[in-house]
Amino acid sequence: MSEPQPQKSEESAMTDGAKNSESQQDTARWTNAFREITSGNALLSLLAIVLAILIGGVLIALTDSDVQDAASYFFDRPGDLFAAIGSAVGGAYLALFQGSIYDFRRDDFLSGIRPLTQTLVFATPLIAAGLGVAIAFRVGLFNIGGRGQIIVGAAFAGYASFTWDLPIVLHVIVAVTMGIIGGALWGGIAGLLKARTGAHEVIVTIMLNYIAYYLISFLLRTDLLKNPGSSNPKTPPAADTAILPPLFGDGFKVHWGFILVIAATVLAWWLIDRSSLGFKFRAVGLNPHAARVAGIKVERLYVYVMLIAGGYAGLAASTEVLGTTTSGFTSGVDAGIGFDAITVALLGRSTPWGTFAAGILFGAFKAGGFTMQASQSIPIDIVLVVQSLIVLFIAAPPLVRAVFRLPKPGARAKKVVG
Repeated sequence: MSEPQPQKSEESAMTDGAKNSESQQDTARWTNAFREITSGNALLSLLAIVLAILIGGVLIALTDSDVQDAASYFFDRPGDLFAAIGSAVGGAYLALFQGSIYDFRRDDFLSGIRPLTQTLVFATPLIAAGLGVAIAFRVGLFNIGGRGQIIVGAAFAGYASFTWDLPIVLHVIVAVTMGIIGGALWGGIAGLLKARTGAHEVIVTIMLNYIAYYLISFLLRTDLLKNPGSSNPKTPPAADTAILPPLFGDGFKVHWGFILVIAATVLAWWLIDRSSLGFKFRAVGLNPHAARVAGIKVERLYVYVMLIAGGYAGLAASTEVLGTTTSGFTSGVDAGIGFDAITVALLGRSTPWGTFAAGILFGAFKAGGFTMQASQSIPIDIVLVVQSLIVLFIAAPPLVRAVFRLPKPGARAKKVVG
């Protein structure tokens, strides 16, 4: 009477084992996809940029009025159409270059190099926030909370800059440090919830973005952050003693925040590639289960990495409110930097120097886009389209390989072995 029960138990065990195996395979599949997107090779990043620029050129040509006019009599004079396309696309990207790297129309070298300094101004917070996202990527965490971390970091840095009365050098150091602390604390909340409750960092950081925005919006209407002499929800200007000084003199907008970002990039490189903590980060990112078996406290590392990621976002906030926007800020102080940082980290393949280069590129897009719009009457949205296409191609490595007929990873090795 009781003999069939063991058979059912065995069948149930086999079913549970199959389900666990499928679950592990799904987890491994998503982990491999995440790792391929965030840490692919530099060639795919370069080809993604090239492909996005080519498609951007097609869009510029399609929306140009001269190209449309020349297309109406294409069969009579086909050369006019190609000349119009070349003029539209070439003029647009030349304006992008002149607005972001060097302007050949200027009389002297210092005036010509001014667009490059503007690129560095835009790139400074992008690099800092992008490093925070990249470090989280290396542990397998998707930090989408850059916006909230920047807002809170800006509140901390801004409060220290216009409230405390300190000597000039000390005031800058304290204000920047306060921004880093604010961002780290806000990022650490997500890491703590991930470690203690298993809450997914994507959901938590998105919710924290909204909490930070509405919290600062409220504080900007109180005496804590609001400028007493203004009816708008805006902070007072930063004290002169807390402002990051210009890097090349008063004629250029680039400030010492860029030097801080270079130092932060070196620190991120050392942390990930040279320190024992970075080794643990990479081990957890590759396989958290194996890392846990090896004795690494995975949950504790989740808290550490989100503290560090938030600190980098706080550094980005400090460079903004103490160097770029020193006249006071609103709840929109992040200006999209938090989400652009995700693109920068993806393009940089989650490496410190790759993220640094990607931040320079996106800073050039931002600086040159305004010149392209002013001189060529091309909507700045084209630049946003190019940036979005870069993200699309980075997120779809097989698509880039198919376009450029590149072999799959490991295909050549398999062929040699075979």
